Amino acid sequence: MDGSAPSSSPDAERGLKARTTPGQTIGASGTASAGGGLRVVGLRKAYKRNVVIRDVSLDLKRGEVVALLGPNGSGKTTCFYCIAGLVPPQGGQVILDGRDVAGLPMYRRARLGIGYLPQEMSIFRGLTVAQNIMAILEITLSDRHARRDRLETLLAEFSIGHLRDAPAMALSGGERRRAEIARCLASDPKYVLLDEPFAGVDPIAVREIRELVADLKTRGLGVLITDHNVRETLEIVDRAFILHDGVVLMSGTPDEVVANEDVRRVYLGDSFRMG
Repeated sequence: MDGSAPSSSPDAERGLKARTTPGQTIGASGTASAGGGLRVVGLRKAYKRNVVIRDVSLDLKRGEVVALLGPNGSGKTTCFYCIAGLVPPQGGQVILDGRDVAGLPMYRRARLGIGYLPQEMSIFRGLTVAQNIMAILEITLSDRHARRDRLETLLAEFSIGHLRDAPAMALSGGERRRAEIARCLASDPKYVLLDEPFAGVDPIAVREIRELVADLKTRGLGVLITDHNVRETLEIVDRAFILHDGVVLMSGTPDEVVANEDVRRVYLGDSFRMG
């Protein structure tokens, strides 16, 4: 989990007092503007007296890839977990297509359209690729024939049909990621959160993951990525939010992020170059 962060400011605390009840829809006059998208507004999380994130706001649209980056201890992991529903925030809103889901558990956020892929292996090692995907389809689709058709579609779309009967434990890094993303899409998400997708994979798998992210964008999904591999991440995103000491230091396009003096000073370093 992230390291320490400074105490929250009075201004940040005042901005966090307005909260909706879990699942409440936000109107045009509320914190979020009208329309779809995944928005985080004034998010705050502390562990005892250690305030990890304070007044963090960011947004993600469908058909867009956005990065959440920052140095170690900046709060990005905690922020990511609060959005996914792994840990509850203590203030602020997570607004999914106009609805505040900050108080909802992870499984209910998943039903509403937030998919999450952790860094660690998330598929069942003892099941085959097809069985892993079918485990989700049996929850989301009641019709047996519809489940079978959807399974075949996902296996074909992610080029893992030849692996349908392979046990998950035998997959390579790239194959595992394809199977995990196929299983994630079995729940028909609108937004996918990718936690450290480039961690611990070989160069071939890195290329495959880049292609998978581009494919998710083409499908019209919103993709939020957090990763320590800054260069690989910035090369595939449309925008990035840079966290530092628990707050958003700046946001912008990859070129704007790299050119920002504050970002280079506290995160990238003067010698960082793209490409």
